[in-house]
Amino acid sequence: MKKREIFKVEGDKIVRLRRNCPKCGDGVFLADHKDRLSCGACGYTEFKSKKPEKPVEQPKEEQPVVSESSTPSEKPKEEKK
Repeated sequence: MKKREIFKVEGDKIVRLRRNCPKCGDGVFLADHKDRLSCGACGYTEFKSKKPEKPVEQPKEEQPVVSESSTPSEKPKEEKK
């Protein structure tokens, strides 16, 4: 692999084109495969998602409306026979 595939020069700065391994730290890059990113040193792997994940909306539960003037009623005690 050539350095021009990993780094890019923009003005006076060097920009990394690949991500660093979160376990190994700076200087160890993740290999870019078709379906995943992987580290050759420690084996860390991140899988690429096939399609963008949309947040799943959970149905909202309707809350019973309690008016301010009413007081909470107590449950009647059950009689034991």
